[in-house]
Formats: sequence, C-alpha cells, structure tokens
Amino acid sequence: MTCEELFLKVDEILINCNEPSMKIKQLIDEGEFDQKPFLKIKKLENIEQNLMHHPEGNVLNHTLLVVDKASEYKELSTNKSVFMWAALLHDVGKLTTTRERKGKITAYGHDLQGEILARQFLHQLTTDEEFINNVCVLVKYHMQPLFYDKKLIFFKEKEIINEGDYEEIALLSLADRLGRGNLCTEKIKSEEKRINNFKNYFADKYK
Repeated sequence: MTCEELFLKVDEILINCNEPSMKIKQLIDEGEFDQKPFLKIKKLENIEQNLMHHPEGNVLNHTLLVVDKASEYKELSTNKSVFMWAALLHDVGKLTTTRERKGKITAYGHDLQGEILARQFLHQLTTDEEFINNVCVLVKYHMQPLFYDKKLIFFKEKEIINEGDYEEIALLSLADRLGRGNLCTEKIKSEEKRINNFKNYFADKYK
C-alpha cells in the first residue's frame, strides 16, 4: 500500500484496536514499514536501551508496549488520534540520540530531537498542521513529569502552559512509564503517584 494508505490504516488501528501493537507488528513483519517515513519506526528495533530501565529491550519493543498501554487510556484523551500517534512516535528521537556512555546506554535529549523527527515524519503523510503540531508537542514534553519529579533544570513549566496541555502530557507520560517490562505492583503505584504529582502541581497553580 502507499504511504498515504498506510497512514490511514495505522490511524484506524491506533484508534479502534484495544491492542494496536499486534496489527502494527504484523504490518512491520509484512514489509509495509519498509517505506519512508515508516521505516523510522521499524528501525527502532535496532536501537538498544539500558536494560535496568527497559527490561523489554529495544525501542520498538518499548514503543509497542507504550502503544498498548496508551490504548487503555485513549478514551481519557481529548483527541484519540493525536494521543495515539504521539505514543507511537514518542521515542523516535532515540534513533539519533542513543549513545553508550561509560558503559551505559543513554538517549539524552531524545524528547527534543523526537519533536523534530516526528514533525518530519508526519509532514510526509498529512497536511493537517494542527494535528502535526499537537502530536509533536506531546512528543516534545513527554519526559516533563519525570523532570518535574527529579527537580531537574530541564523542567519547562512555562513552555508547557503556553504550548501544551499538561493533562495530555501526563497521560502520555503515564503510558510511557508503564509501557515497560516486568513492572511490579509497587513500581506501578510509584509511577502513577509521580504522574499525579505532576498533574496536581499544574492544577493547583493554574486552575
């Protein structure tokens, strides 16, 4: 199928399937993702991650877990298509930022690079600038709840308020944090608390 047809097919899968990963993986296995720009998603299979944080392995494995987790939450989103495409593309920035430093695999700045790559990706598939921008804003800020929690200088409070929707960012971040292998109940509760603290900060200050 053409890339335009594949875009519509994937959009349908993301919006309507309870476990989108199965059909997306099938499309990858059938060679449909061998064409640009979808090849970027397929190439995530070649990007390894720190197994301490990502026991599921490569970035494609993680992405598919996140997409399925996001599917559980998509009814809570204000725009299911935007939210699910952001889940699919949230770590595309790891294609260019992944490095081994002092024996550890890192991907510093993958959120910011991801916004650029996601925008390039979507511009090849649609002319809907509002859709593209909304997806890319979520990709850009999906790490912000973690930065807030760890009190890092990368936390961009004003930018989030001016450009994004903190509740949508929190929802994507929750799917990202829980879309990993072998999470125990205690770890799941810890991640949920972290995301809620982020949401409560903005709710208390800006509502």
